[in-house]
Amino acid sequence: MNREYIRWYSPVLQKNMEMLIFGYGGAAVLFFPARMGRFYDYENWRVIEALRDKIEKGYIQVYCVDSVDCESFYSTGFHPSVKVLRHIQYEQYILNEVIPFMDKKNPGSFKIAAGCSLGAYHAVNIAFRHPTEFNKVVGMSGRYDLAVKIGHYEDLLEGYWDENVYFNMPLQYIPNLEDEDKLLAIREMHIVLAIGQEDVLLENNRALANSLAEKGVNSSVYIWDKEAHQARAWRLMVVNYL
Repeated sequence: MNREYIRWYSPVLQKNMEMLIFGYGGAAVLFFPARMGRFYDYENWRVIEALRDKIEKGYIQVYCVDSVDCESFYSTGFHPSVKVLRHIQYEQYILNEVIPFMDKKNPGSFKIAAGCSLGAYHAVNIAFRHPTEFNKVVGMSGRYDLAVKIGHYEDLLEGYWDENVYFNMPLQYIPNLEDEDKLLAIREMHIVLAIGQEDVLLENNRALANSLAEKGVNSSVYIWDKEAHQARAWRLMVVNYL
């Protein structure tokens, strides 16, 4: 299996950012790591190994990017407004540096945003905010409003709210989205949400699917047996949905 390690200095983030690329062609998968994760986690968790057949046959090319979660939503000692601004910088890194790199390496490819846990949030949020960039989005074990407490998941913005928070929480902005051009682009996207029957985020996923349906957007929600917020389940999910 073709494997490449890539690193460059990101002007917008003002730090070196790393990624791993698996494969040589096919649909380009922008794969966000799980909560506070790193670019090598999916390889270490054998999620990439589960995709070996698709990768080696040239069906997909997987770009495992790094995160800055520890500097944004999961940072300590910073005001919530600063946390969300760092997240917005990360989005700019993806849009202005990573995606052009992917387009140069794999021009004209079908583009998929995907992720597990907080990576699912990153994938879904960027796909809905910039739907013309993606053909498909796959969120596995995701949470789509980080500004509310759900079970053991804390409100990551500590009760703080502003427009930057609102426009980065899919469960907040999708119900009020009226931009027809953006809605049309989202309707053309293949949307997959996967979650476990016993996962505390199950209703969060159902709420997002319902909000999309109210906007005329089709999505596929797959509910797995028991609790599925773990690498064991993700190794199976990726084979089915990527």
